[in-house]
Amino acid sequence: MAEQDMLEAEFAMKKAFKEDYNQLLPILLPMDSILAQPVKPQLDNAIRKASIVAEKHQNSKWLDNSYIVLGKSRLYLGQWADGLEALRYVYANGRDENDKNDALILLMRAYIVRKDYSNALGVAEHLSQQPLDKSSIRDFYLTKAYLHQQNGEYLTSVAILEETFPLLKKSIETARIHFAAAQMYDRLGQYGLANKHYRSVSKNRPSYDLGFYSAMNSLQNEVVLNPNKDLNSIGFDKMLRDRKNDDLRDRIYFTMGLLAEHRKQIPEAVGYLQKAAVASKGNLQQKAYTYLQLARINYESLENFEVSKAYYDSALTILPREAPEYLLVSERKRALDSFVAEYTIVTTEDSLQNLAKMNPAALDNKIDAIIEDQEKRRLEAEANERKAALAAQNANKQGIPNPLANGNERRWELYDPALINQAKLDFKRIWGNRPLEDDWRRSSRPLQAASGNNPAGTDSTTAVNTLAADEGMKKGTPEWDQAHDLLKKNVPLTDAQFADSQLRKETALYGLGKIYRFDLKESQRAIATFNRMLSEYPQTQYKDEIYYLLYLSYEEENQNKASWKSKLLSEFPNSTYARLVSKSTDAAGNSGNPIKEYEAVYMLYSKGEYVKALEDIERNLPAYKGGSMEDKFALLRVFLIGKVRGKDAYGQAITEFMRLYPASVYLPRLKEMQEFNSLSMGKR
Repeated sequence: MAEQDMLEAEFAMKKAFKEDYNQLLPILLPMDSILAQPVKPQLDNAIRKASIVAEKHQNSKWLDNSYIVLGKSRLYLGQWADGLEALRYVYANGRDENDKNDALILLMRAYIVRKDYSNALGVAEHLSQQPLDKSSIRDFYLTKAYLHQQNGEYLTSVAILEETFPLLKKSIETARIHFAAAQMYDRLGQYGLANKHYRSVSKNRPSYDLGFYSAMNSLQNEVVLNPNKDLNSIGFDKMLRDRKNDDLRDRIYFTMGLLAEHRKQIPEAVGYLQKAAVASKGNLQQKAYTYLQLARINYESLENFEVSKAYYDSALTILPREAPEYLLVSERKRALDSFVAEYTIVTTEDSLQNLAKMNPAALDNKIDAIIEDQEKRRLEAEANERKAALAAQNANKQGIPNPLANGNERRWELYDPALINQAKLDFKRIWGNRPLEDDWRRSSRPLQAASGNNPAGTDSTTAVNTLAADEGMKKGTPEWDQAHDLLKKNVPLTDAQFADSQLRKETALYGLGKIYRFDLKESQRAIATFNRMLSEYPQTQYKDEIYYLLYLSYEEENQNKASWKSKLLSEFPNSTYARLVSKSTDAAGNSGNPIKEYEAVYMLYSKGEYVKALEDIERNLPAYKGGSMEDKFALLRVFLIGKVRGKDAYGQAITEFMRLYPASVYLPRLKEMQEFNSLSMGKR
C-alpha cells in the first residue's frame, strides 16, 4: 500500500512537471520539494504505512523495502537528512543484496540532486563491482548517465545511454531519454547521431509537444548537415496552418529564424523571430529565448546596440530566475546599460563635431536636411497609423459581433489594438499633435474641436481627411526656424565648446574600451577601441592605463603583448601599471603568505614607518595581481601615499584605485575619501 501511494505521487509529479525543451532535458526528473507539495498527502501516507513495518515488524522480509520507500518519500519532500539516513540504514543493515543495491542507486541519485558529485561517483564505483539484476542494471545505468549529464560530461553520458536503450521498453519516458541523448549529441556537434535519436523519439509514444520539439530540432540539424536543403520543402507553412500547432506557432517561427540566421539571412531571421515573439501565447519561457536570440543578432550581426539592450531587458523580465541563462543575461544587461550610454555619447559627439567642421552655409543646409528627413518620417508614420486605424475600424464593423446581441462580455479596450488605434485617431482629431507635458488640457485646443465630441454623421473617414491636411512644417516658418535653432544650439562651434565635446568623447571612448574588455569579454573590440583612442587623443590622460589594458588584451603568444609592455615600461616606468606588468614569475612563485605580508606592512603603517611600508608594498604589490587581496594592498598603498607624498599625490592615487578596481568592496569608502580630499583642497 505504501508503494502504491508513492507510485501515485510520482505519476502526479511527472504529469505536473513542465518540460523546457529549449534546455537540456534531465535524464531523470528532479527531486523537487516544491513539485511534491500537491502530493504531500500521498507521500505522508506512504511514510506512515512504511513506518508500521519498520516499527512493529523488525523481522519482516519487507523491512528493507519499507526503508527504501521511507527514504525516497522523504527525499521527495525535501527531508534530506532523514531520507539519506534511511537509505544508508538499508545499505548497512539490509538482508537482501538487491534491496541494498536499489538503496545505493537511490542514494547516488540523491547525491546528484544535491550536486555532491564526488560522493555520487564513489557510490557508482562501488555499484559497478556488484552483481545487479536486470532492473537494477537499468536503473544504475540511467542514474550514472544522469550523473555525467549533470556534471557536463556529455560524451560519457551518451555512451552509457547507448548501452541502456536495449533495456528500456517503449514509453514516454524512453522517448524523453532519447530526446535528452539527442540534445547531448547536439552539444557535442554530432548532428547525425542526434537525428538518429530524434527519430527514435517518435517510435516511443511521445507526448505531442515532445514529438513536435523533436521534429523541430531534427529539421535544424538537417539544414546544418545539408546546407543546400530547400527550406520550402520542409513544410513550415503546413505546420503553421495545422490547428493542433496553434500554441506552438512561436516555436515554428523561432526555428525558421534560427535556420535563416544559419544561412546568413539576417533580415529574414529577425522577421521570423519577431513573429515568434508576437505568436507566443502564455509560453513565457519560449518568448524569453526568442528575445535573447533577437538581442544577440542585433548585437553581433546588426550592431544595433540600443535595440539589443531593449531585447535583453525584455528577456530578463520574463526569464525565470532559476534558468541557467539568468545570471549571464542579467550581467550582460548591466554591461549593455553602461555600454549604450557610452556608445551614444561617442556617436553623438562624433556627429556634432563633424557638423562643427562645416562652413556656416553648409551647416545650415545640413540642419535643414535633418529637419526635412525627420518631418518626412513623421508624416509617413502618421499616414501608416491612419491606414491602420481605418482598417481596424472596418474590421470592427465587419468582424466584431455585437456584445448585446450574443450575450458575450465586451472586451476591455486596452486589450483590443483596433480600439486603441481608433482612440488615438479620435484624440488627434480633437486635440491635435500635443506634446507630452503637464496640464495639457489647459492649453487652447484647435477651433474644430471647440464643439466637444464628434458631431453626428462624422466618422473615421472624416477624421482621416482632417489629419491628411497636415503636410508638416515648411521651411521659413517660425516652427521650422525654432527647430533649426534648437539643433544648431548643440553643435560645438566655439573652441571651448569643441574642447568640452572632445573631453566627453575621450572619456566615453575610454569607458567603452573597458566595458568591451572586462564586462563583454570582447578583447578584439577593446583593442580596436583603445587604438582608436590613442590615434585620436595621443596625449590622453589615460595613456598609461590604455597601454596596460592593451597588454592584457593580447594573448600570451602575440608579439604585440610584449610591444605594449615595452612601451609602458619606457614611457611610464614609475606608474602602478608598470609595476603590475613587471611582476616576474619568480616573484609570483615566492610571494609567500599574503595575509602575513599584509599584516607586516600594516604593522609598519601603525608604527608610523610610512616610507618603509610604502617601499615594501610597492615592491610586492605586483605579486598579488589577480589575487583576492590585491585591492586590499592597493587600498593601504593609497593611505601610505597620502602620508608620504602629500595631498596631490593622494588624490591621484584615489583616482587610480577607482579606475583599477571598479568592482572593489572598498570603492564607496574611496569615494568618500575623494570627496573629503577635494573639499580640503578647496579650502586650502
